[in-house]
Amino acid sequence: MTISVLTPDRTIFTGTISRVTLPGVEGSFQLMENHAPLVSALTGGKVTLLPSAAGYRYFDEDAKAVVDGTQVGNNMSFTIDGGFVEVLNNTVNLLVQGARNMR
Repeated sequence: MTISVLTPDRTIFTGTISRVTLPGVEGSFQLMENHAPLVSALTGGKVTLLPSAAGYRYFDEDAKAVVDGTQVGNNMSFTIDGGFVEVLNNTVNLLVQGARNMR
């Protein structure tokens, strides 16, 4: 499935993933391929992505730039202050505030 992680001022991650774990307001939950349509609020916490194909792009805080990612199968995580997620037809749109520390 594809995902776009957006903040008010930049794109944090775009690419193909096999799963994402999110901090929901009623507890952590995970989205995987072919998930039912969903819109949900998110609270502050950790977001974890598992890229499934090379060619994803993410914002590298150390470089202060968007870079191309090539490592597949390694979790990438960052923290957020809150936001919303929308899932439809294997496309995840993650709108967040306070995203930091992508690793």
